[in-house]
Amino acid sequence: MSESQGPEGTTQRLPVIEKETGPEPLDQSASAADQEPPPALEDEHGRAGRFWSARRIPAALTALVLFVGAGFFLYDIASVRADRAGMRWRRELAHQLATRPLDDTWVLLGAGVAAALGLWLLVLAVTPGLRSVLAMRRTHPDVRAGLDRDLAALVLRDRAMEISGVQSARVRMGRRRADVRAVSHFRDLDDVRADLDVTLADAIMGLGLARPPSLSVRVRRAGRKG
Repeated sequence: MSESQGPEGTTQRLPVIEKETGPEPLDQSASAADQEPPPALEDEHGRAGRFWSARRIPAALTALVLFVGAGFFLYDIASVRADRAGMRWRRELAHQLATRPLDDTWVLLGAGVAAALGLWLLVLAVTPGLRSVLAMRRTHPDVRAGLDRDLAALVLRDRAMEISGVQSARVRMGRRRADVRAVSHFRDLDDVRADLDVTLADAIMGLGLARPPSLSVRVRRAGRKG
């Protein structure tokens, strides 16, 4: 507070301006927020489950191995029935299985490999696969639709680039969460992030997914050149 002398010798009080302390908006380097996933929408025409993969390559390899093995055994059986000597490899295999103890290293190794292959086939049989396809809500009982995760990420990125102040954006779309990393070159970062939260939440609901993912937004200041 200060004083000054008026024209008639009276003392007048000058207004005092107090500056608020704290970091300025331009000092802010990052802003982040996480949102819980919106509730899953109920499908009117049945449950929209995940898409199952055909897994053609594992099925083809398994069928090829079984076909070759069965062919060798059938040929050997036919040779024995025709009064010919059995194949040497089968006789040697039968001898080894009959003479080697169960705690032999090669027996344990073969059993471990067979168990691992069987477990792998069981996992492939009971899991749906196609993690890159997100199930969409069913609007017709005879139609099931899915959206590729890369395409969903591209939609969210385009919506993020529409926000004022966003210089670049990178979106990683998962089955349960969408991670958005944006770079802002002007505007307050909290304001940019708030606009991104609203816009991207609306965009996720507009995708029509059966289980909308949660949203994680990170906004940082663009680095200075030079």
